[in-house]
Amino acid sequence: MAKAVIAIHGGAGALARAQMSAEQEQRYIEALSGVIEAGQTILAQGGSALDAVTEAVRLLEECPLFNAGIGAVFTRAGTHELDACVMDGNTLKAGAVAGVSRLRNPILAARLVMEQSPHVLLTGEGAELFAFEHGVEPVSPSLFSTPERREQLARARQQGETRLDHDSGPLDEDQKFGTVGAVALDEHGNLAAATSTGGMTNKLPGRVGDSPLPGAGCYANNASVAVSATGTGEVFIRTLAAYDIAALMDYAGLSLQQASERVVMEKLPALGGSGGIIAVDREGNVAMPFNSEGMYRGFGYAGDAPCVGIYRE
Repeated sequence: MAKAVIAIHGGAGALARAQMSAEQEQRYIEALSGVIEAGQTILAQGGSALDAVTEAVRLLEECPLFNAGIGAVFTRAGTHELDACVMDGNTLKAGAVAGVSRLRNPILAARLVMEQSPHVLLTGEGAELFAFEHGVEPVSPSLFSTPERREQLARARQQGETRLDHDSGPLDEDQKFGTVGAVALDEHGNLAAATSTGGMTNKLPGRVGDSPLPGAGCYANNASVAVSATGTGEVFIRTLAAYDIAALMDYAGLSLQQASERVVMEKLPALGGSGGIIAVDREGNVAMPFNSEGMYRGFGYAGDAPCVGIYRE
């Protein structure tokens, strides 16, 4: 039986390594390592891949270093609109929410949609009301705001740009694709994937990216692979990037590494897409290719120390 494993990402983007202090880098590495360890603990105790990825993404939503949940970026209107998706590779069930602003942990709402509704995707107020009906406490949208994100919006407005998240910091904060995600394989051979995002700085209100769309930014199927994506959402949607990796493995017989690299290094750039993915296959192999200059990422097999990176090694 393959060894249980979890992999996570905290977004991909352009490099500003010269501007990063060792202390800043350490903060990111510690945050990523802590999240991986939490996922490893669930898997080591016989927990499900679904529980491991849900908890990993919930923790990433709680960390203001990343653009999901607390620390989410602002829309053009100065509001927050959060998206999330979770998918169970065993049943091919998926749940997602988009455009929510009063749910502290969109990933938990996505899980509720999957388990407590006949639907896959709920949006906006409808998604929020559904979550409230199932015991989720409403929060003020101001919970997600940070001074850094407000400054980012001001810069983007000044330059008239819609920006993919993370001008200073480990990855260039204004050239980073702000998404978080997790994929896992448990000891029962089940795969799962989860993705959550605050979207793009200065995005049009109502814009939905790839993160809450099964097959685009999130996909899991026990027959092949679990994938979570981060990058130019519109291109990931047009290429169905996450599902395409599964299809290349399924129909073309490519390995996880070959399929992941074909999509990330060839298909996405051909359409101007930048970013990366994390993936784990049913044998427990892990792939984390990215065509941007960096990607917050890491993985850990049950019982091993987490392995974390930001830049190309």
